[in-house]
Amino acid sequence: MRFDTKIAVLLREDLEPWQRLNVTAFLVSGLGTTVPEVIGEPYEDADGVAYLPMFRQPVLVFEGTKETLTAAHARVLSRALPRAVFTSDLFTTGNDRDNRAAVRAVPTGELDLVGISLYGPRNAVDKVLKGARMHP
Repeated sequence: MRFDTKIAVLLREDLEPWQRLNVTAFLVSGLGTTVPEVIGEPYEDADGVAYLPMFRQPVLVFEGTKETLTAAHARVLSRALPRAVFTSDLFTTGNDRDNRAAVRAVPTGELDLVGISLYGPRNAVDKVLKGARMHP
Protein backbone atom coordinates (compact mmCIF):
# COMPACT_ATOMS: atom_id res chain seq x y z
CA MET A 1 0.00 0.00 0.00
CA ARG A 2 1.31 3.44 -0.92
CA PHE A 3 0.32 6.29 1.40
CA ASP A 4 -0.28 9.89 0.34
CA THR A 5 1.42 10.98 3.55
CA LYS A 6 4.77 10.23 5.14
CA ILE A 7 6.05 9.95 8.71
CA ALA A 8 9.78 10.62 8.79
CA VAL A 9 12.58 11.01 11.29
CA LEU A 10 15.86 12.70 10.38
CA LEU A 11 18.81 11.95 12.66
CA ARG A 12 22.21 13.56 12.78
CA GLU A 13 24.72 11.07 11.41
CA ASP A 14 27.18 11.32 14.30
CA LEU A 15 24.87 9.92 17.00
CA GLU A 16 25.75 6.80 18.96
CA PRO A 17 23.44 3.79 18.32
CA TRP A 18 21.67 4.16 21.68
CA GLN A 19 21.12 7.87 20.95
CA ARG A 20 19.58 7.10 17.54
CA LEU A 21 17.06 4.76 19.12
CA ASN A 22 16.25 7.09 22.00
CA VAL A 23 15.88 10.17 19.80
CA THR A 24 13.68 8.30 17.31
CA ALA A 25 11.36 7.04 20.05
CA PHE A 26 11.01 10.50 21.58
CA LEU A 27 10.48 12.26 18.26
CA VAL A 28 7.64 10.05 17.02
CA SER A 29 5.87 9.99 20.38
CA GLY A 30 4.26 13.38 19.78
CA LEU A 31 2.70 12.58 16.43
CA GLY A 32 -0.03 10.28 17.71
CA THR A 33 -1.26 12.82 20.24
CA THR A 34 -1.47 15.75 17.83
CA VAL A 35 -2.16 14.02 14.51
CA PRO A 36 -4.67 11.29 15.41
CA GLU A 37 -5.13 10.13 11.81
CA VAL A 38 -1.65 8.55 11.91
CA ILE A 39 -2.83 5.99 14.47
CA GLY A 40 -4.45 2.73 13.38
CA GLU A 41 -6.82 0.46 15.27
CA PRO A 42 -5.87 -1.49 18.41
CA TYR A 43 -4.32 -4.93 17.94
CA GLU A 44 -5.57 -8.23 19.31
CA ASP A 45 -4.00 -11.67 19.15
CA ALA A 46 -5.81 -14.96 18.53
CA ASP A 47 -6.39 -15.40 22.28
CA GLY A 48 -8.15 -12.05 22.55
CA VAL A 49 -5.31 -10.25 24.33
CA ALA A 50 -5.50 -6.56 23.45
CA TYR A 51 -2.52 -4.41 22.43
CA LEU A 52 -2.16 -0.68 21.89
CA PRO A 53 -2.77 0.82 18.46
CA MET A 54 0.28 1.89 16.51
CA PHE A 55 1.03 4.05 13.49
CA ARG A 56 -1.01 3.02 10.47
CA GLN A 57 1.95 3.48 8.15
CA PRO A 58 5.72 2.98 8.24
CA VAL A 59 8.05 5.45 9.91
CA LEU A 60 10.96 6.19 7.59
CA VAL A 61 14.26 7.01 9.26
CA PHE A 62 16.87 9.17 7.53
CA GLU A 63 20.26 10.55 8.50
CA GLY A 64 22.29 13.56 7.54
CA THR A 65 24.90 16.04 8.60
CA LYS A 66 24.30 18.83 11.07
CA GLU A 67 23.91 21.16 8.09
CA THR A 68 21.33 18.86 6.49
CA LEU A 69 19.35 18.86 9.73
CA THR A 70 19.49 22.66 9.99
CA ALA A 71 18.27 23.07 6.40
CA ALA A 72 15.50 20.50 6.89
CA HIS A 73 14.39 22.29 10.06
CA ALA A 74 14.09 25.58 8.19
CA ARG A 75 12.09 23.88 5.42
CA VAL A 76 9.72 22.09 7.80
CA LEU A 77 9.02 25.39 9.55
CA SER A 78 8.37 27.19 6.25
CA ARG A 79 5.89 24.47 5.25
CA ALA A 80 4.21 24.49 8.70
CA LEU A 81 4.18 20.68 8.85
CA PRO A 82 3.66 18.90 12.19
CA ARG A 83 7.14 18.36 13.64
CA ALA A 84 9.11 17.58 16.76
CA VAL A 85 12.71 18.44 17.61
CA PHE A 86 15.37 16.82 19.74
CA THR A 87 18.40 18.93 20.64
CA SER A 88 21.75 17.85 22.05
CA ASP A 89 20.80 19.52 25.34
CA LEU A 90 18.10 16.90 25.90
CA PHE A 91 20.74 14.22 26.48
CA THR A 92 21.58 15.97 29.76
CA THR A 93 18.04 16.37 31.10
CA GLY A 94 16.00 13.68 32.74
CA ASN A 95 12.37 14.73 32.46
CA ASP A 96 9.81 16.43 30.25
CA ARG A 97 9.79 19.72 32.15
CA ASP A 98 13.57 20.13 31.86
CA ASN A 99 13.46 19.02 28.20
CA ARG A 100 10.95 21.75 27.35
CA ALA A 101 12.96 24.34 29.31
CA ALA A 102 16.14 23.38 27.44
CA VAL A 103 14.47 23.90 24.06
CA ARG A 104 12.76 27.12 25.16
CA ALA A 105 16.10 28.59 26.27
CA VAL A 106 17.56 28.57 22.73
CA PRO A 107 16.45 30.73 19.75
CA THR A 108 15.14 28.77 16.78
CA GLY A 109 18.15 29.42 14.56
CA GLU A 110 20.59 28.34 17.27
CA LEU A 111 19.05 24.99 18.23
CA ASP A 112 21.70 22.24 18.22
CA LEU A 113 19.47 19.71 16.50
CA VAL A 114 20.24 16.00 16.62
CA GLY A 115 16.87 14.94 15.23
CA ILE A 116 13.54 16.06 13.87
CA SER A 117 10.38 14.18 13.02
CA LEU A 118 7.67 15.32 10.68
CA TYR A 119 4.44 14.28 9.07
CA GLY A 120 2.67 15.51 5.98
CA PRO A 121 1.99 14.98 2.30
CA ARG A 122 4.62 12.69 0.80
CA ASN A 123 5.95 15.32 -1.64
CA ALA A 124 6.25 18.00 1.04
CA VAL A 125 8.12 15.66 3.40
CA ASP A 126 10.46 14.63 0.56
CA LYS A 127 11.27 18.31 -0.10
CA VAL A 128 12.00 18.92 3.58
CA LEU A 129 14.37 15.92 3.64
CA LYS A 130 16.33 16.99 0.55
CA GLY A 131 19.97 16.02 1.02
CA ALA A 132 19.25 13.35 3.65
CA ARG A 133 19.74 9.63 3.03
CA MET A 134 17.90 6.60 4.33
CA HIS A 135 19.32 5.35 7.62
CA PRO A 136 21.38 2.21 7.00
